[in-house]
Amino acid sequence: MKKIGIIMGSDSDMPTVKKATDTLTSLGIPYEVHIYSAHRTPEQAAAFAKNARENGFAAIIAAAGMAAHLAGALAANTTLPVIGIPCGGGAFINGLDALLSTVQMPTGIPVATVAVNGGGNAALLAAQIIAVEDKELAEKLDQKRKDDAEKVLAKDAALDI
Repeated sequence: MKKIGIIMGSDSDMPTVKKATDTLTSLGIPYEVHIYSAHRTPEQAAAFAKNARENGFAAIIAAAGMAAHLAGALAANTTLPVIGIPCGGGAFINGLDALLSTVQMPTGIPVATVAVNGGGNAALLAAQIIAVEDKELAEKLDQKRKDDAEKVLAKDAALDI
């Protein structure tokens, strides 16, 4: 199975990235995590993206807040799918700035974008990308959906209103 690259702009993004790594681990998907900044370590970020395909990656998840240029900078250097996680909770408007920076990409350099701090959904989207050609993983994702639905229905049945 190909692996997922997870790049965060700084270690302050770790709580959001942890949601992604936990999800990937639960599905048995290998991953690598790195801290590369679009602004402070642009050469390292570009090198990671440029070499990701030959290094066995299927997709890249990029988590960044504030200016949130990381996902776009990585996408500019690869044709692998890049999934952006805008990170919020800093000094600015609860991640809206990061969301807009991540989602507003020019034509030709797409970045799939999940919700602010949406590490779990980023991992699930990466898993779905791999599952296009991996039947066993597709079955795991189908089972996860069923399990999640059962949890909601159990909570519904337990309502005492």
